[in-house]
Amino acid sequence: MIILTGAESMERLFDLDWQLIADATLMIIAIFFLFILLSYLLFNPARKMLQDRKDKIKNELEETAQNREAAASLKSEYEAKLAGVNKEAEAILSDARKRGLENENAIIAKAKEEAARIMERARTEAALEKQKLADEVKQEIISVASAMAGKIVAASMNAQVQEELLDETLKELGEDTWLSK
Repeated sequence: MIILTGAESMERLFDLDWQLIADATLMIIAIFFLFILLSYLLFNPARKMLQDRKDKIKNELEETAQNREAAASLKSEYEAKLAGVNKEAEAILSDARKRGLENENAIIAKAKEEAARIMERARTEAALEKQKLADEVKQEIISVASAMAGKIVAASMNAQVQEELLDETLKELGEDTWLSK
């Protein structure tokens, strides 16, 4: 057994010898190379995966912005078309109203013409009836006059008898017949 004295024990207090330093240096170098190797094998693919994901998200955001712009332009286009359709519908309704008024005026004009024809026909028929009635009255007067003439001639009478016959005939016919004309 080796017994160490006080000076030797101080020397080995931390147990730092050249072998330990060489082993530590080799271990640091090995860890450094292991870090570089792991960085190449593990960290780079992880970084690449993160970068790919970042690019994908960026592309999706750009695509979303483009879709949003396209949707906005489509919306404005459809609103413009809708306004055009509203104007066209208003024009069609206005045209229909105008044609309706024209038809209404034409129907009213035809009705007025028909009413005028009916009124003219009624006037014509009334005039014909009046003429017919006047002809009947004339026929009646002629028959009365011929009856009177027959009575006057048959009786060969004087003026006083003739006046009595005339009054008698007029009474038979009635005064209303002579006053209506």
